[in-house]
Amino acid sequence: MAWHNDLGRWGEDVAAKYLEQKGFRVICRDWHYKHRDLDIVVTDDDGLCVIVEVKTRQNEVYADADLAVTPQKVRSLSIAANAFIKSHRIDADIRFDIITIVGTPENYEVRHVEDAFLPFV
Repeated sequence: MAWHNDLGRWGEDVAAKYLEQKGFRVICRDWHYKHRDLDIVVTDDDGLCVIVEVKTRQNEVYADADLAVTPQKVRSLSIAANAFIKSHRIDADIRFDIITIVGTPENYEVRHVEDAFLPFV
């Protein structure tokens, strides 16, 4: 597996653990719909369903990690989320969050942006 894939998988692992520590329950990771995917889907005790896009970067020399969630990415996430919600028959409020992990396993920062964007198709 390529190094950037390993970094991305590590970032998703960190994000999932972070969310669990915040009281969320992970219901799905790396869910695919056609050529689109959802990184993490969690729920809380109130039934809120949160679709989480994870961006992992070793550093932010070139740009902030959250800027990688472009309008095209939001559209892709919206389509995948719609398919996920229908296929899992979810009848709950939905929120879209972004978690960025910047650094290495030895030294990293986690940033969580709740309600980061509204879906559109």
